[in-house]
Amino acid sequence: MASLVGGGDKYRDYLSEEEVKNTKWRNGPPSYDVVDKLFEQDRTHVWPEGSLEEKVQRLLKTWEMEMVHKADPNQFKTVDPTKFKKIVNGRKGLTPEEAAKLGGGYNTFLQTSLPENLRVYNPDEETFESSQSVFRSIFIRGFAIEILHVYSGPLEIVYKFRHWGYMEGPFKGHAATGELVELFGIGIFELDKESNKIVKAEFFFDRGELLGPLMKGERNGALALGASKCPFI
Repeated sequence: MASLVGGGDKYRDYLSEEEVKNTKWRNGPPSYDVVDKLFEQDRTHVWPEGSLEEKVQRLLKTWEMEMVHKADPNQFKTVDPTKFKKIVNGRKGLTPEEAAKLGGGYNTFLQTSLPENLRVYNPDEETFESSQSVFRSIFIRGFAIEILHVYSGPLEIVYKFRHWGYMEGPFKGHAATGELVELFGIGIFELDKESNKIVKAEFFFDRGELLGPLMKGERNGALALGASKCPFI
């Protein structure tokens, strides 16, 4: 497993004062105080410190922090940027540079082959900044993640995860519902045998579990689901 050396918040590494100061960030160093409160309030498992599940959860949260917020792939410490590929639902593997061109974060996870007129969220039209603005305005308390199960350990780590938040802001004209939105999926981290750094991250999930609930709120005075053009929601 990636060798983390500490220096972070309770659930992530590589956020020490020195590392924060010397890191090139996309939009300044991230703060996880708010989402950590949501995580502690609504998580379904409390893994013992030092357990495989706790280590994988910390690795996942640290990896997410680096992939979303660090601007220079050469400063990633959980992954080998020269070998790393990110694969979502069997799509083409993305290098860190390719993921950045797509806007990273939500845009890489919500890639779709649906026709553009059926896309309730179109990652091709969103930048990193706009995508972060959309989802941060929806999930005001953050979009937390936890490990539910770890099926195999290093060098190939297979795990089940839960991502969740509360729709407390509007989405593309759909009113906030205040309801819990949950996304479940399977993740796979493949580690390099020598460096113990991640060389492949693969994810399988149903993007409709995230987008469908965001369309439940009223839009222009009419229930959104009744007027939706999307054949899958």
